[in-house]
Amino acid sequence: MPKRRFCAALQRYAPSILMLAVFETVGVALWLAKGNLFYLGNFSYIGASIALGLFLFERKARWARRVVQFLVGAYMLVFLGLYRRENMQIEGFWYYLFLGVFEAATIHYAVAKIFGPLLFGRGWCGYACWTAMVLDLLPYRRPQGPNKPRLGRLRYAMFALSLLFVCALFLLLDPAALEPAMFACFLAGNLVYYATGIGLAIAFKDNRAFCKYLCPVTVFLKPMSYYSLTRVTVDPARCVSCGKCQKACPMGVDMLDSARSRKNGTECILCLECAKACPKGALKL
Repeated sequence: MPKRRFCAALQRYAPSILMLAVFETVGVALWLAKGNLFYLGNFSYIGASIALGLFLFERKARWARRVVQFLVGAYMLVFLGLYRRENMQIEGFWYYLFLGVFEAATIHYAVAKIFGPLLFGRGWCGYACWTAMVLDLLPYRRPQGPNKPRLGRLRYAMFALSLLFVCALFLLLDPAALEPAMFACFLAGNLVYYATGIGLAIAFKDNRAFCKYLCPVTVFLKPMSYYSLTRVTVDPARCVSCGKCQKACPMGVDMLDSARSRKNGTECILCLECAKACPKGALKL
């Protein structure tokens, strides 16, 4: 009996264990490769936070994802961004990339936003983004209308502008002034993101309007998440087509279709609001 219970618990909490193992592996690999213990602590903390959230979700805690959002999002914004003065926005990625330095934002983007989505899709958007951490506090958790795909093209303009902006800094500023300028950009950029995100949320009555239409980071996330190993799928035998999952989804994903090509499939942020809304338990990772 104890062995059976242990196996059942192991199966139940497998996503938590797997997520912690993945981040610990990345942390150890970077620690050994870079000779910097910071990477072990950094990825251990993030992995433990996400694993805790998945554990709480399995325990039916409705606030599980919010715990992870604040543990990881606040850590990224306050500790890495404000205290360590590392620009973790997309401009910081371009900056370190142009310097030829595989540190800070370059590693962050490689792990969380370029290659990571092959494993956990757009989990970054649902569990770690400090912009979404604030936007999800707004009252428009369920969109009042369908997604507007044409507006989504604006993200590519934002992506290009971020690249051109950093190029301009390298051309116009003295090298010694670049680091302070990037920190100032981090501060100003976050204020702009929050103001724009809140404005769009009110205008469209949709907390995630900024994520759907303007966020430049999704240019990296969306293509890779199409092939993600971690996906929410529906069990047709249990599904009664009540539509509650579709109404609960903040990103407008067609949760009744398990195909990778499903409508708005690459918008899924693995928030599992659909699974919580399903009365038959037909949706799961």
